[in-house]
Parts: sequence; structure tokens; C-alpha cells
Amino acid sequence: MSQSSDPAVSGASLTPAPCDLTASNTLGLPSHAPACVTLDDSAQLTALSDLVLQHPAVLVLGGGSNVVLPERVAGLAVRVALRGIRLVEERPDAWIVEAAAGENWHDFVARCVEQGWNGLENLALIPGTVGAAPVQNIGAYGVELAERFDSLMAWHLYDRRLIRMTAQDCRYAYRDSVFKHAEPGTWVIVSVRFALPRPWQPVLTYPDLARDPILNPGPRRPTEAVVSARDVFDAVCRIRRAKLPDPAVIGNAGSFFKNPIVDAAQREDLLARFPTLVSYAQPDGGYKLAAGWLIDQCGWKGKIQGAAGVHDRQALVLVNRGGATADDILGLAGAIQRDVEDRYGVKLEREPVVVA
Repeated sequence: MSQSSDPAVSGASLTPAPCDLTASNTLGLPSHAPACVTLDDSAQLTALSDLVLQHPAVLVLGGGSNVVLPERVAGLAVRVALRGIRLVEERPDAWIVEAAAGENWHDFVARCVEQGWNGLENLALIPGTVGAAPVQNIGAYGVELAERFDSLMAWHLYDRRLIRMTAQDCRYAYRDSVFKHAEPGTWVIVSVRFALPRPWQPVLTYPDLARDPILNPGPRRPTEAVVSARDVFDAVCRIRRAKLPDPAVIGNAGSFFKNPIVDAAQREDLLARFPTLVSYAQPDGGYKLAAGWLIDQCGWKGKIQGAAGVHDRQALVLVNRGGATADDILGLAGAIQRDVEDRYGVKLEREPVVVA
């Protein structure tokens, strides 16, 4: 972890004003904050630290795709809108590509594929921003962000320091990072650098990709055909659109629960009682269980509870059917968690951050 003395972090002001955050969270939950600012220039970072001292709490928002917001947010809401994408270095083993924290994640992935900076295509169509991606250590279809991560720049709001952080500093784990354990409002991620592998090889280990007829040899594809990053990108988009609802159409936060990890003994016990249990071996000898399967088996897929519901094609996704509040979503989530624990003895952990 290293400190930067970049002078660009001072010299611009910010003026807070009340704002409606309903359109700033993909669940579409009604929410407002008494004070909001938009960070669109790194020169505003010192002014932001000044503002933080004047408010009882701070909420940093990217695309709002991984949060459950209350009807009233206490303190200051900061919407990160920093922009910019650039190729930093072309090494023999990797492209080093940097993106500002406010860039839309999917648009950034698409840009990388267009430029031939391959390696992020499995992470296509994940909602949110580049700056939010390291917080959650996003992952999908056989790839996690940590595998493609180089470093990031983050502003410590209270220490007033711009700090370069490596993967070790970020302490990545499954859907986890150091940022999820820090006091809320401590960090603002400014930019993220990715090391995209050269030479590139497609990652097709995930079952949906392994079964895809366009990506794999068969009657529709000659064995000598080469799978491109664009092929993988398009396949991931096609699969996600078939399975997952568009937040622009129906409010949701993507996967609402983490896939639980159990040890081998617990997995064997579960298999003996539930032979169709879906599980995946982990490098440490444990097993990741498919949370969606557990929820589906408990009868929750497509179930409606007031203004909230479980998506009818993907049991991991909770949806706002119109007019739902944080209490509605969390009430539904709690009922699902209790059912799964009662039947399987497995505790489901929420993925989204619940803002008090």
C-alpha cells in the first residue's frame, strides 16, 4: 500500500443538496438523502473530506446495484461519476488497463473486448460501476475480478490520502474485500487497473458456457474454429439475459444471496439426504453449494410476498414488483433464509449491502 502526493486531489468545491435516490439503486426502492453531492473530478476529493466532517454518516454510491437503501439515508450521499479509460502499459504478459470508478462496468468490459484487451468478457452485463466492482470482488461464469486485478487508487476520506492498493491490500475473498469491512464512508475508490492476460485463453469451465453450442465444437461449429473473446462476451450476455431480469424493467439487485461454502463432511451428509444437491469443489477441500438450488427446492422461485417477490427464472434474484420498500425486500429475504436453514442446516448470507 503506497501513498500518492498527487496535487490533483485539491482545489474544487462541492455543494450538497437534498436528493431522491430512488433512481440511484437498481432495486428501485424509494429513498432520499438530506444531502447529496456528485464526485466527477478527482480535484474534489479534499472538498469531499471537508464535507464528511459536517455529516453524521456517509454513503458512497456507484451504480446502486448492490445496496438495499432505507427510505431516508442519514447524512451525506456521494454519487461517484468519475470517467476515463486508458491503456497504461503493454507488457509481454498482460495489458494494463485503467478505468475511472464512475465508468459503467458492462460498457467498460465491452470497450476492452473491442480493443482486444481480453480477459473480462466472462464478467459482461454485471450491473454497476468499475469502482464498485472491487468492493464486492464481482465474479461470474468462471472468472473473479481478483484474477484480473492489478491495483486501484482509493481516497481515504478521513486521513485525506490517495492510496495505491494491491490485491494483497484489498484482501479479496469470495464476494468480499477489505472495503466491505471498513467503516462505511471511509474509502472512495477513484480508479482501478486490470492486468488482462497475454496470451489470452477463453475460460469456458462454467457449465452454461461449457454447454454452449456456439463456444464448443459440434455440428454447428467446426473443431478448428477459434473461440474469440467476442464469442464469450456474446454468450455470457445471451445467457444472462435469458436467466436474469433487467433492472431497468423490474427492480432487482442481481444475486441476493452468496453461494454458501460447507466442509466435505457437511456436504456428504447433505448428499445422503438430498442426492440431487448441486455443489462445486473448492481448492481448500470445501464445497460451494448453489444457493439458487436450495431456494428453489424450498419452493420460493416465483413466489410473491406483497410488493416483493422471487424471480420466476432465477431463485437467487429478489425483485421489486412495484412500490416495495427495504423492509419488504428484507422481510422476504429473511423468510427465505429461515426456510433454507430449517431444511438444510445452511445459513444464506446476503450479497447486497444493507444501508441503515
